[in-house]
Amino acid sequence: ILLRTTPEDVQFVLIDPKKLELSAYNELRNHHITHRPDLSEYVITRPDEAVKVLKSCLVEMERRYDLLAERGSRQLAEYNDAVREDPGENDECPLPYIVVVIDELADLMVTAAREVEEPIARLAQLARAVGIHLVVATQRPSVDVITGVIKANFPARIAFRVAMKVDSRTILDTNGAEMLLGQGDMLFQHPEEPAPIRLQGALLTSHEISRLISHICKQSPPRSKLLLPVEEEQIENGGLTLGPGDRDPLFMEAAKIVVRTGQGSVSILQRRLKVGYSRAARLIDQLERAGVVGPFDGSKARAVLVDEHYFDNVAEK
Repeated sequence: ILLRTTPEDVQFVLIDPKKLELSAYNELRNHHITHRPDLSEYVITRPDEAVKVLKSCLVEMERRYDLLAERGSRQLAEYNDAVREDPGENDECPLPYIVVVIDELADLMVTAAREVEEPIARLAQLARAVGIHLVVATQRPSVDVITGVIKANFPARIAFRVAMKVDSRTILDTNGAEMLLGQGDMLFQHPEEPAPIRLQGALLTSHEISRLISHICKQSPPRSKLLLPVEEEQIENGGLTLGPGDRDPLFMEAAKIVVRTGQGSVSILQRRLKVGYSRAARLIDQLERAGVVGPFDGSKARAVLVDEHYFDNVAEK
């Protein structure tokens, strides 16, 4: 991917709890690695920061669904083509694909199983259409690591040589991986194929990786770079952090905009209220809890559930 694309095309989120396999790619922080600006790491190694980054990917996914819905696009490629032809009044830019790489899932499942499993499953279910893809690896293919929820949402799987038949069945739902030869010998389960395909993986040495990274670092960095949104945002005026039950001071104004325009979208609140994405997304969540808009529904815009009489009832209360 690094050899065939530019930073404008693809950005990576790298999670490496072992701190060994992906650390070399930290040099690409100005090019191909996206991150959360409030975190200290570009290649994430701490489980608590991994949870935050995965939640940020969910926020980014929902933001992209709102953008695609406004353009009437069903896939990221369609949206990018439309934006190139007509950037619109907001001067929109094409969105890069995001590849989330988790090098050792077992370490995360040991320390934060519940917090990690849900965002991974949701991203695997919904994020592909908006250009967010996951590559998840583990050296311990047991059922407490590759849970049923995670497994059901990853139809494409690769197994290298494993010790026992049960490990092969955990990954591929069939025997075979225990008979592989090692040295890159692998079985690939394609979602549309009934049986695994045997392949040979190429060896990429540390020296070759260093040469590739050095070559990319010599290129000019992108003019604008994607940053992952922060799912918890401090309110600008006064630095107040809102808890789950608190209402944003702009709640009523946001409700009026949504009802009068008939559009329950994050982007319209960003434009009308001149706030960042995270705050606009929080306002939409609060409007949903208040019954003003319906729930998130993939690429469809949120339904507006009330009319202007809603504000009369609120005023009477």
